[in-house]
Amino acid sequence: MSGKDYSKLFEPINIGKVRLKNRIMKNGTGLFWDDPATGGFMNDRYIAFFEALAGGGAGLVVSPTAPLQEGPMPGFRIMSDEYIPGWQRLAEAIHRYDCPAFLQVFHLGGMSPLFAKAPAGVSASSIPKEESPRPGFEVARGITIPEIHEIVERFAKAAERTKKAGFDGTELNGACNHLLNSFLSRAWNRRHDQYGCDTMENRARMYVEVIREIKRLNGKDWPIIALMNGLEVDLKDGITIKESMQFAKMFVEAGADAIEIRAEYYTWTKDPKRRESLHFPDVYFYPEHEGPLQDFVEGRGHGAGANVPMASEIRKAVNVPVIVMGKMDWDIGEKAIRTGKADIISMNRRLFADPELPNKVKDGRIEDIRPCASCMTCFNLGEHFQPVACRVNASFGKEREYEITPARNKKRVMIIGGGPAGMETARVAAARGHDVILYEQESKLGGSMPLAAMIKGFEREDIMGFVRYLQTQMAKLGVKVQLGKKATPANVEEVKPDVLVIAAGGKETTPRIPGIDGKNVLTGSGLHKKLRFFLRFISPQLLRFLSGIWVPYVGRTVVIIGGRLHGCQTAEFLVKRGRKVTIVDDGTKEQIGEGMLEVFLKPYLLYWLVDKGVEIIPEATYKEITKGGLVISTKENVSRAIKADTVITALPLQPNTELEMSMKGKAKEVYVIGDAREPHMIFDAVADGSRIGHEI
Repeated sequence: MSGKDYSKLFEPINIGKVRLKNRIMKNGTGLFWDDPATGGFMNDRYIAFFEALAGGGAGLVVSPTAPLQEGPMPGFRIMSDEYIPGWQRLAEAIHRYDCPAFLQVFHLGGMSPLFAKAPAGVSASSIPKEESPRPGFEVARGITIPEIHEIVERFAKAAERTKKAGFDGTELNGACNHLLNSFLSRAWNRRHDQYGCDTMENRARMYVEVIREIKRLNGKDWPIIALMNGLEVDLKDGITIKESMQFAKMFVEAGADAIEIRAEYYTWTKDPKRRESLHFPDVYFYPEHEGPLQDFVEGRGHGAGANVPMASEIRKAVNVPVIVMGKMDWDIGEKAIRTGKADIISMNRRLFADPELPNKVKDGRIEDIRPCASCMTCFNLGEHFQPVACRVNASFGKEREYEITPARNKKRVMIIGGGPAGMETARVAAARGHDVILYEQESKLGGSMPLAAMIKGFEREDIMGFVRYLQTQMAKLGVKVQLGKKATPANVEEVKPDVLVIAAGGKETTPRIPGIDGKNVLTGSGLHKKLRFFLRFISPQLLRFLSGIWVPYVGRTVVIIGGRLHGCQTAEFLVKRGRKVTIVDDGTKEQIGEGMLEVFLKPYLLYWLVDKGVEIIPEATYKEITKGGLVISTKENVSRAIKADTVITALPLQPNTELEMSMKGKAKEVYVIGDAREPHMIFDAVADGSRIGHEI
């Protein structure tokens, strides 16, 4: 039980005349669980998640609609009255738990996501690619004044249908690079009419007209949250804090009942077509922030609470509640409210990971919160227009399918392996009433996650938090854990399980190269063995800290064999410790970094490595490891010797087929899951473990 005081988070507050029982809010974000081919109508999967959110204790939940554009846009639509019954079902589900429901409405404008193949949209101005704040976008057409009037009405009609569906208010999204924001920002708005860039009033005019028209149709008491960028960070002529304070005043005068603050972080690299401008402040600091850190951006938390100073300034300008988002948690939120910097805390990713978060914070059960690791799996999927899922919560989007129900027949379940797949299987199976015993040959649980955490660091991604969560839940559910014991067929015969789950991880890949046994070589298995030795005695955090002073076994110049996820992250770790690194891989240039998230993290790390002087050589053939380094043949069939004090192999894992063969027939039911079956990511291991835990 937590001894901290979170009483401010759980004080009621009003947005207009709508009362929230606490200050924790889920804001609108697309999940891509709809089917555009059938018209974007509401479905049971979406309702089940929002019911879980409301039942989990949120003070307010907000669902987005599809963008207010014609055509086959993703998202649940509200462009005509035929959609009202579906939204009504959603509102009713949310209201069962004393929770208000708002609907977010927005227009994409000129925004074209990275993997979308859509025609160019409309924006405040048409800006050539070479001058655009986002050169990767298709060049938008400058919107006409009659079209502005039509879209203002479209916003208002959507809000009117929202009211008919039984919702309680509107979240108006004028942030990101969306249409409304394109008028607010001088970087996007270059027109010189009554909606142009010459005055603050003109820039705010369309946003103000939308607020007033919604109020006209729905009544002056209809609550509106005005969502806006507090800053456009690193953007020439982007929105400043003084401007956003003035805009906030204008929105409140027009009728807004709350102001919601996030920021858009623009950071440039060599390939602007691949670079994202983001509203995820933690990604802005990855892997090592080197751009200008503006005033009113909190940088000490590597993105956590980064937008709070903006909200604090804007709160000085208005007399309505100010909402802040951007890697917020219960501690940052409580402090922000207690110190008068914000009134309501908005979360998305943390509530994907655990919809019951508000109730758990209120009850002081912090250790039971399934922690969001900020891995960005969810939004990477969304950027690919795939259904959003969560790395640590396999029940996200499967709330009814994966509801914990008692097993019909209680079974004795033996699990081999204490990594994410094995631990998640144990948690789910024990929660359903099975008798579970888990064997882990290492002295600590987590499988390869502690190693990954030590290599990747703790500033942005909390891998060890998930290990602690699973360990805590297993202990509470009575899972018997045998540490430091390698499971053998004899152990299985002794336990006599009804179900045997093999989740012992994959096998390290060691390339067959002359010289691979040399003293200057660290194979993946050898390196992991050495690191695991240290981890028996000290935490991953301490080991990472000490490695900043002394990295044993690694010389000053390093060649890494393997340029996929493992190799690139190992290179980052070593570069930050002063090593000169070269990466070689036998795959194509496009395969470098494979396994990392394509949208947010992979390009950021690859650009950073090049900026730090790391040479990356694709399509190489490994010829020989010598005392002086690695000899390769390049794609041009030219022999090249790369000097290095140390050669490290960092290659993808292989399935653990030997263990599977040795355990055949040892139980009535045998399952091979996680990396032991097919090496992938933590996301896949957790999904595998949860699936088997529910099937048993």
